[in-house]
Amino acid sequence: MDTSELYETDFYAWTQEQVTLLKDQHWDQLDRLNLIEEIETLGRQERKELRNRLGLLFGHLLKWQFQREKRSNSWLGTIREQRIQIKLLLQDSPSLNPYLEEVFLTAYELGLALAIRETQLGEQVFPEACPYTPEQIMNPEFLPEPNQVDGQGE
Repeated sequence: MDTSELYETDFYAWTQEQVTLLKDQHWDQLDRLNLIEEIETLGRQERKELRNRLGLLFGHLLKWQFQREKRSNSWLGTIREQRIQIKLLLQDSPSLNPYLEEVFLTAYELGLALAIRETQLGEQVFPEACPYTPEQIMNPEFLPEPNQVDGQGE
């Protein structure tokens, strides 16, 4: 079976065949087009994971800040877990560090949407602009309080 045909019919078998071909240095037999596509997809997945984890973190920080009466260990656990997962992702792929700043505002929008949906508070309750700095969101000690509308407190 042709390697590009195998790609379409049995992806796992295709990956194992490509690994064998790479190890054996059979460069001319590699399914280069699909291999390139898969490597590009892996890079996009890393970026997407960072964006989504940041969005979850923002959403739970907003819930923590604006729904004080409903704070829970579950929210706190999610905040901690997302910080750890983001830290590990950045350790595994340090070249994603510049992307953190690039995706920061988009991730805030995702977090804002999550907070609005899960709290059922009106959109006007939450800051339109991100009230947190990158340093704050990654600081394991930082938890916003209700009076912190600009990330600095009053």
